[in-house]
Amino acid sequence: MTVTLPPTDDTTTRTMQELYRHLHAHPELSMQETETCAFLTRRLDDLGLETFRCGGTGVVGILRNGAGPTVAYRADTDGLPIQEETGLDYASTARGTLADGTDVPAMHGCGHDTHMTVALTLAEHLVTHRSAWAGTVVFIFQPGEETGAGAVAMLADGLWDRAPRPEVVYGQHVWPGLVGTVDISSGVAMAMADSWKVTVHGRQAHGSQPDQSIDAIVLGAHMVVRLQTIVSREVHPMKAAVVTVGTFHCGLKENIIPATAEFTVNVRTFDVEVRTRVLDSLRRIIAAEAQASGAPEPVIEVLSTFPRCYNDPAATQQLITEFGGTLGANCVIEVPPVMGSEDFGLLAEAIGVPSVYWMFGGYSQQTIDATESVAGNHSPHFAPDSEPALAAGLTAALTAILSRVGTPGGAA
Repeated sequence: MTVTLPPTDDTTTRTMQELYRHLHAHPELSMQETETCAFLTRRLDDLGLETFRCGGTGVVGILRNGAGPTVAYRADTDGLPIQEETGLDYASTARGTLADGTDVPAMHGCGHDTHMTVALTLAEHLVTHRSAWAGTVVFIFQPGEETGAGAVAMLADGLWDRAPRPEVVYGQHVWPGLVGTVDISSGVAMAMADSWKVTVHGRQAHGSQPDQSIDAIVLGAHMVVRLQTIVSREVHPMKAAVVTVGTFHCGLKENIIPATAEFTVNVRTFDVEVRTRVLDSLRRIIAAEAQASGAPEPVIEVLSTFPRCYNDPAATQQLITEFGGTLGANCVIEVPPVMGSEDFGLLAEAIGVPSVYWMFGGYSQQTIDATESVAGNHSPHFAPDSEPALAAGLTAALTAILSRVGTPGGAA
């Protein structure tokens, strides 16, 4: 159907700005979004939605409006351990605690404040303009996206046993593109991701007596270097994979050869067979290097696993057509998949329904022209132009939802 959007007004703009500033200033780390959860629940309750907690700090809101299709819309809620450096007058001064007990600054450096604001405003807009649609919309405010823990937790807590099952699940993400544009992929949209912590065990000795040691630093260094050959020498040249060692920790003093070393590795793949090959190669190389040094078997701990994000081709094409009508055909950009990762896809995959996920631009042309390089997601300087970005995100979200539940002429 052709989507006709209900009108927005100055009140909507002011409300979005107030919501955004509050959420931006009060980030919470993954699976610790207690105050955020309470805030979202109050807002949804005030709008008259049915609500329930799910997955610890997740919130689900159900908006019913007579007979019609059921559609789900997901927004993620967690912040990142980043010291904000935007200079905004509503910049975060919040702090959080990592799993190991480390106290860290917290920031909405990925734009999840934008996502929550759009979702809350979308809910309010649908409540206000009930004549424009018929059916049920399930709002999923998901915690723990940054760690890959949130979607799993909500599903394990009975999300689809407690909420109406939708015919499609939609989601979107702000990124450092031009406001008013949407980037969307058909089929595979984002990569699978696997993160491991590897603990290497050697034998400690005095720095002057290396012959008495099994040097964990040298052993770990050999592993790190050899791992780089997996992509270049074991993955087919026409396939994509990334193997990144992001941390390496060992030793306390320059004249002590340490007994242990610890590093973390992150893998990105699009293809299930490639993923299996890369992970098997990781284990083989780590074990073989330890054996070559006469060291014990290293300990591998899985830190996180993200699924592939897959956009159903038919649902995606329908949405591309609808976006063209509301945003303009030249503002809808079909793009190849990216190596970033999301746990969004699990929500639809768990019940066998299609899903579509897209990116919407966060910076005005004026901002892009005024700087050599705008800050991207996960940067301490990430600060989208909130007013136009939120309006564009709301337009995209409304377009998607009304493409399924909209009533012809209802928004006039």
